[in-house]
Amino acid sequence: MKLKVCGMRDPENISALVSLQPDYMGFIFWSSSSRYVDRETPKLPESIKKTGVFVNASLDYIQSTIEDHELKAVQLHGEESPAYCSIVSEFDVEVIKAFSIQKQFDFNSLHPYENSCDYYLFDTKGPLPGGNGYTFDWTVLKEYTERKPFFLSGGIGPDQLDEICGLINTKLPLHAIDVNSKFERSPGLKNIELLEPFKNQLDEL
Repeated sequence: MKLKVCGMRDPENISALVSLQPDYMGFIFWSSSSRYVDRETPKLPESIKKTGVFVNASLDYIQSTIEDHELKAVQLHGEESPAYCSIVSEFDVEVIKAFSIQKQFDFNSLHPYENSCDYYLFDTKGPLPGGNGYTFDWTVLKEYTERKPFFLSGGIGPDQLDEICGLINTKLPLHAIDVNSKFERSPGLKNIELLEPFKNQLDEL
């Protein structure tokens, strides 16, 4: 099971996280976020996909940010259309399209995106596009019958490994676990001591 750690900012904290070798490391390029990146980001090892998170951004901004920060993946967390996602995919990056879920969700609404992104990301619906800090009801996912692999996000903490294990044992195409606020000392500063055992246990699932 792959791991994405999102909302990174501090160079020393990033360096410490690199030693854990997550599969994806997320940087938020949405100015309203408390984890907004307004500085240079360090080069990462080839094994870690540097991921930029955007919310209804202009295509020019996304393209220039990909170039400036050498992004390998782009996560779209707004109301981006399938056509918009297709254009971003032409920038030679993986495209992850996020969708917010609460108590229910019409998975048929994903069909137009089938050929315009590489992955879906299912997050908790809340006042913010992401980073709300709490989970949605994962039983909703039993209605997901598509083959498109997805990231699971939304308030995931170190105490949810048993539930994650239960999902892994289903036929769901779960690609990666996406963590953020539940592993933080403060916005943008991750608790490596919490992350290390979580990743080690995740690797064993």
